[in-house]
Amino acid sequence: MTFLRTLLIGLAMTMAAPAFADTVRQQTVRFAPGTSGSTINSTVKGYDSVEYRIGVSAGQKMSVQLDSSNSSLYFNVVAPGASAAMYNSSIDGNGTSITIPSSGNYVVQVYLMRNAARRGETANYQLTLYVE
Repeated sequence: MTFLRTLLIGLAMTMAAPAFADTVRQQTVRFAPGTSGSTINSTVKGYDSVEYRIGVSAGQKMSVQLDSSNSSLYFNVVAPGASAAMYNSSIDGNGTSITIPSSGNYVVQVYLMRNAARRGETANYQLTLYVE
């Protein structure tokens, strides 16, 4: 029984360890006056991620394109108040155009897949956001 308890505690600590190292950088996206799009050049490493918040209105079309030489870099689009992504690029591809169902601040999360994050890989990327 002691061995099992020690094993379970060890596993729990191992699984929780990466969470302590995670950094979630948050950035609000604002387009330059007279424009309706922006391209962001940045980097993410390991288990770190970036959340880009962008205010959009119902009926608008939001386009997102993520380009990187690291094939393990992806993004999610999350609607305001949602707990699950409405778009997951690891399943559907690194580019999309979404008709926004309800107004609010949507989040585009950029992250490395677990295989690359575990190896501590770095990914430089270009994220293009456009709202019609």
